[in-house]
Amino acid sequence: MLQNESIPEPLKISPFLVFYIVIAMQIGIGILGYQRIIAKGAGYEAWISVLFSGLSLHIIMWLIYKICSTVEGDLVTANIFVFGKKLGKAISTIFIAYFTIIAVTTLRTFIEVIQVWMFPEMSIFWYSLAYLLLVIYIIYGGFRTVVGIAFFGTVLPAYLLLTFAFALKYAKFANMLPLFDHSLVEFLISAYKMSLTYIGFEAILLMYPFIKSPEKSKKWAHLAILTTTLIYTVLTIISFAYFSEQQLQKTIWATLTIWKIVEMPIVERFEYIGIANWNLVILPNICIAVWCASRLIKRIFSFQQKKNVFLIAIICIIVTILIETRSQVDFLNTLTSRIGFAFIYIYIPILYLSIVIAKKVKKG
Repeated sequence: MLQNESIPEPLKISPFLVFYIVIAMQIGIGILGYQRIIAKGAGYEAWISVLFSGLSLHIIMWLIYKICSTVEGDLVTANIFVFGKKLGKAISTIFIAYFTIIAVTTLRTFIEVIQVWMFPEMSIFWYSLAYLLLVIYIIYGGFRTVVGIAFFGTVLPAYLLLTFAFALKYAKFANMLPLFDHSLVEFLISAYKMSLTYIGFEAILLMYPFIKSPEKSKKWAHLAILTTTLIYTVLTIISFAYFSEQQLQKTIWATLTIWKIVEMPIVERFEYIGIANWNLVILPNICIAVWCASRLIKRIFSFQQKKNVFLIAIICIIVTILIETRSQVDFLNTLTSRIGFAFIYIYIPILYLSIVIAKKVKKG
């Protein structure tokens, strides 16, 4: 049995909303400081790696849609189809931890940003509690409410992209010359280091049954990946042109540092505005991650999803307050990046090939 769950039509979303889900998950906490990390590989040619890494995700997205359409279900359905009921559910359990750690990493890293740039003495516990209560409230509104937050979390802060044009006044594009001066291995290292920044779109593996005419949403998913790839590539080029290589290696939050030069008649410290707006940007990140984790618990153990949301939120708070130092936050980001890379580039292709083989075997 594949244990497909019939989703009522009123609970489903229009295909074009997949565009906002994918963008909302890919643009989050990573964009605030990824430039320094990727430059450790291919130096100031790492923008090529950003472009390559983003384009490679189109293959992964194609595999995700093929997996879901073949088994006519979600990630749990796919695992059961390949590995059988008991082993399939056991393997699916691992991804509860995966989406939970994405939520924790996003929240804890953003709290660090607030502590470093705005309020050094801010309580990790109280901020986490307040934020996750908001997340619980949104998820209790249903899946369509979560998608609505993804829409607003993408559209409302979109104006912030225009502020990076201020850096062009001080840009020196000669910083990125000469081109193709690094080895293929160095380019691949930079592409690998983009993992944390790009992960999250694989939530489609669980949202697929909630999409009306999912085949029609495929073009919107690919358009979203193309959009985020262009955003990251352009921002990378602007950052590399603005900072010298020595400056960038000492700048943890390059995107926030660029905001420090934004000058407006009514705003003196624009980075405060940017950080405040980023509360809305990361909200769909955490909402979708917690929704996915609670959805997996429901699919595997048949527990009520509303209770699962509370459980995941409590785990998030406990883990968040246990992470206290900068080195621990850095370790958490590295761990999430590696797990995300393995899930996207190793597990998804293997799962697709396994489904193709299992389908042929069952037909035989």
